[in-house]
Amino acid sequence: MSHVRVRFAPSPTGFFHIGSARTALFNWLYARHTGGTFILRIEDTDKERNNDAYLGLIYDSLTWLGLNWDEGPQVGRNGGGDFGPYRQSERTHLYREHVDRLLTAGRAYEKDGAIWFKLLGERYEVFDEHRKKNVTKVKLPPVVIADQIRGRVERMEDEDFVIVRSDGNPVFHLVNVVDDIAMRVTHIIRGEDHLSNTSKHVHLYEGFGVKPPMFAHIPLILKQNGPGKMSKRDQGALIEEYQRRGYLPEALVNFLCLLGWNPGDDREKMPIADIIGLFDLPAVNQSNARFDDKKLAHMNMAYLLELPAERFVALAREYFQRHAAAQTTNAALAADDTYFRAVMLLSQPKVKGIEELPAYTAYFFTEDFSIDAKVRDKVMGKGDPRTRLRELREALPALDFASDSAIEEGIKALAAKNNLGFGDYQSIARLALSGTNVGPSITGMMRVMGRERVRRRFERMLAS
Repeated sequence: MSHVRVRFAPSPTGFFHIGSARTALFNWLYARHTGGTFILRIEDTDKERNNDAYLGLIYDSLTWLGLNWDEGPQVGRNGGGDFGPYRQSERTHLYREHVDRLLTAGRAYEKDGAIWFKLLGERYEVFDEHRKKNVTKVKLPPVVIADQIRGRVERMEDEDFVIVRSDGNPVFHLVNVVDDIAMRVTHIIRGEDHLSNTSKHVHLYEGFGVKPPMFAHIPLILKQNGPGKMSKRDQGALIEEYQRRGYLPEALVNFLCLLGWNPGDDREKMPIADIIGLFDLPAVNQSNARFDDKKLAHMNMAYLLELPAERFVALAREYFQRHAAAQTTNAALAADDTYFRAVMLLSQPKVKGIEELPAYTAYFFTEDFSIDAKVRDKVMGKGDPRTRLRELREALPALDFASDSAIEEGIKALAAKNNLGFGDYQSIARLALSGTNVGPSITGMMRVMGRERVRRRFERMLAS
């Protein structure tokens, strides 16, 4: 295989969509799998809709996902290359040169202030019922596309088409073909919705006397519920939302890989090195992929469980700092570093995402937590919980707080002494410490909170 060159060409006209991220990822994976080059090219010819903030989102999102580009805009990150500039707004001279070439060769002409690409073939007139006028058609065989994913595809072009609008701006079809020629792109990997454009592009390549690159049209991402393609308005569609919510980029990348591709076995959670080694275009599915936020949340949880302690705590603190205006996060940030770390690591196996931590850990950082009335009624309505809590409070000075197992053995010894079970003490202790019946293990809670904090909360409950 000759040196592979692929490109991702987003427009800075809106938020960075999960479908765009998947397209970038598949291009990046193919480049890394083949030892090729991944190009970032910015389609910023839409002057009215372009926005620097959206451009920044493209750079930030790709960097956060780990999709480093080999060639592209130099923005202080990865960048540079021999085929720049990499923003289409800076390449207008190149488009003019190529249009002039087509005009000179008789493959383009001016009409109604615009410039049209001329198809080669026998011409005839027909009345178009939809447009209610006569139009010129061209007799041509269908364009045959050997798509790397979809196989043989035939598309028909039978009318000349505009390549430069009457306002002087070149259209998408022209600029993409010109840039792909100039940047020596060998494989165009893009969404299935672009398949309808491909026949025009093939004609343009032939008009310039250039062999078209290989095409690979990846399946669409369908919205979670109901028919249709996932749009930027659908919940879970924007990459920055996952950044804001504290998702792990490696979990999102792993999930996106499986939207239209699989490794050929039952594996789902895979290190990126394994995915790069296995990824190839013929293995991409033809059928559309449905987005599933529950599956993504489960994937994120699986990655969270395996995070090294220091990274998990650092991500937690970063998330709390981004939401420092909230009372619960402020109290957590004011806590001792050692205590904050212990609380976060105790909670790590229990949460699906970093975003759950402020609510999940709130009672660790304040004495002013509420008691769930339904849980209280349930706990207080069984056995003699107040006596059990009093016994546990009296046993506190002798309990060994060195480890969860030591605390557990101490409570079991107390229970055995009174001909009771561990559970007889657990429910009331949890209610007194947290005001609820969910959370980490009771022994872990007691160890992290420490003997004095536990004593105060037991006494508060006994006095209520």
